[in-house]
Amino acid sequence: MNMNKLLVSITASIALLATAPTMADQTQQSPAATDSTGYSNPAAAGTQKTDYNDAELKKFIAAQEGITEVREEYIEKIEAADSQEKAQELQMKANDEMVSVIEDSGMDIPTYNAIATAYSSEPKVRNRIEALM
Repeated sequence: MNMNKLLVSITASIALLATAPTMADQTQQSPAATDSTGYSNPAAAGTQKTDYNDAELKKFIAAQEGITEVREEYIEKIEAADSQEKAQELQMKANDEMVSVIEDSGMDIPTYNAIATAYSSEPKVRNRIEALM
């Protein structure tokens, strides 16, 4: 998988997962670190972890591969939906499947999102992930 495709996939995944209902049970955080959906953004809080071990990064890679499959499965269905409601319903189903993929890979959603954010913003993390692929 080339880097550009991975980056687009990660960005799309974060956008979908930012609305994940499992995020609603976030603990109290500073307003700068949490948006209106309850998504915690470690980079905004200045607390982004970048020293992930190889096992965590391998789980992330496995999850990302599964998410790419789900995204590819649903993108055409969502674009072809005959109503906004149907498109939203399909997006929610895709989101639920992505959450399952991440959890099945042994990660939690906040960790997945944090690694995805680090991949997008930290060359050190990006290079390590690419080396493991």
